Amino acid sequence: MSGNIGLLSDTLAAAKAEDRAALIAYLPAGFPTVDGGIEAVKAVFDGGADIVEVGLPHSDPVLDGPVIQTADDIALRGGVKIADVLRTVREAHEATGKPVLVMTYWNPIDRYGVERFTAELAEAGGAGCILPDLPVQESAEWRRHAEKHGLATVFVVAPSTRDARLATITAAGSGFVYAASLMGVTGTRTSVGLEAQALVTRVRATTDLPVCVGLGVSDAEQAAEVAGFADGVIVGSAFVKRMLDAPDQAAGVAAVRALAAELAEGVRKR
Repeated sequence: MSGNIGLLSDTLAAAKAEDRAALIAYLPAGFPTVDGGIEAVKAVFDGGADIVEVGLPHSDPVLDGPVIQTADDIALRGGVKIADVLRTVREAHEATGKPVLVMTYWNPIDRYGVERFTAELAEAGGAGCILPDLPVQESAEWRRHAEKHGLATVFVVAPSTRDARLATITAAGSGFVYAASLMGVTGTRTSVGLEAQALVTRVRATTDLPVCVGLGVSDAEQAAEVAGFADGVIVGSAFVKRMLDAPDQAAGVAAVRALAAELAEGVRKR
């Protein structure tokens, strides 16, 4: 069975045709429970997200700030497994028909088996993977299996990435390019900054892939700002914080649905 890289590309193209950026949400699988996480992903889609990244909780999430680390810890304590991540992808995609990616560090995939993981992600209807710590020069095996199974390989670039390396990374990637808006870890911030816009310009000089910006976006105003220069706006910690701050699971699901609606309105005000 082939994965949904085509659906991912079509979704980003459709947003562009509407003269807006796509809204990409992130939520970790297994948080606050496996079933609760699935409901949260469905709710974010219902609120207006175009694409969702499902996080594979990891004990050493080097790119993630304290909010997502807390959620990952809750998921891991709850016993979340890769099978639960794949189930989250499957049920969210089947319920909505929308593209769902997995965001994961390399170690869990390496231990699970690249062929096994890519085959099972494609079978679950996944659109691809975001791999923040996989060096492009070590990615050939992953990319071979991902391409075979119709999955996108999304690499992360940062303001510190030099132009020559940018070109190498974007040539190897597919689906879209994840542009980290600043140096540091995930989290909400009062300003996304000018570095992100400069990075998007530099990335676009190397590729025709859509460029989506993440790290720091937390409200509709910031989403509108980033939508003014990026093809996609990625929001993670703000969704996770709404779930963490909610008094119960039902309230958390309602809160992320409401935030998705606010952000979806924001990306349309570019």
